[in-house]
Amino acid sequence: MIRSATPADANRLCQIYNHYVRNAVATFEEEAVSEEEMCRRIDDVQKDFFWLVFEESDDVVGYAYAGKWKARAAYRHSVELSVYVDPQRHGRGIGKQLYAALLGQLRERDVHSVIGGVAGNNAASIALHLSFGFEQVAHLREVGHKFGQWIDVTYFQLLV
Repeated sequence: MIRSATPADANRLCQIYNHYVRNAVATFEEEAVSEEEMCRRIDDVQKDFFWLVFEESDDVVGYAYAGKWKARAAYRHSVELSVYVDPQRHGRGIGKQLYAALLGQLRERDVHSVIGGVAGNNAASIALHLSFGFEQVAHLREVGHKFGQWIDVTYFQLLV
């Protein structure tokens, strides 16, 4: 089941996200996020856009959200997507279902450009974006530094 996130989901979302903070380059954050901070982020995103969770057997196993691309007014029709799935549930299509639901909601809004960033050489994330018709529009070399290594970021864009 896919539904809107609530503050009650914050603890589980932290468990999922903080795995990537501690163990992966999918996010450039280096410190674990608190439940309070996660609640603030959910609230901030849902003021303008969407934060969805994927629930399986009463357990949140993944989430995706669309947030502002940039703060300036002229960017108001552009969003950036993010998706995180419990690492024990990779390869089951959860990220794809979340993206499909999120893109469906964005198409009903005044959104024109959807942007997805992929850190490092994350083949699964690249394939996810390409499967929805995103096009690679930029490749930024060595813009992040985590775990003692320089990390590239590739940006994908979809006009909806």
